[in-house]
Amino acid sequence: MSEVFRNYEKQYCELATSISNSVDASSGLSGDPKKQKVNQVNVEISQAEALLRRMDLEARGLAQEDKTPLLAKLREYKVDLNSLKQKNRTNVSSVGGDELARAELGLGGEYSTSSQRERLLDSTASLERTGDRLKQSQQTLYQTEELGTGILEDLHRQRETIVRSRNTLHTADDNISQSRRILGVMARRMFWPWQ
Repeated sequence: MSEVFRNYEKQYCELATSISNSVDASSGLSGDPKKQKVNQVNVEISQAEALLRRMDLEARGLAQEDKTPLLAKLREYKVDLNSLKQKNRTNVSSVGGDELARAELGLGGEYSTSSQRERLLDSTASLERTGDRLKQSQQTLYQTEELGTGILEDLHRQRETIVRSRNTLHTADDNISQSRRILGVMARRMFWPWQ
């Protein structure tokens, strides 16, 4: 077994124990302390998921005979973490719908303050500016596409003109060659009439 995997596994086990204890402890709480505990559990769950991803990557990098048992163990850890997440969700649902949503957003018991309002307005303005830039970029893209289409059509017409000119030149070249042969025959007859 990889030493790195062992270290991740140890960290995960400690974190899973902490999550389980926090979920159990938060079930007896209410109000702000419960919200704080819920936020803490959510952070720990995110950390545990990151550790499981690292463990997965480490296990997949090992030889097949080492990989198989580690991946089986990893599946068990994922099932355990999903169970803890479900337990936390059940516990969180008792916080209350509106309060739960605010806790998940990290707003806690604070309701609309001026700084939050300003951040919201800034975010909205930023989104509008981004939307305007996207529209301008899209318009530029359409104009560029139309220009490119026009250029391609011009090039196609020019190609056809060049092909027709080349064919005309080939025909003229053939006519000149034939005329040269005829003139050559005429010149020979004129200088050597007995041929």
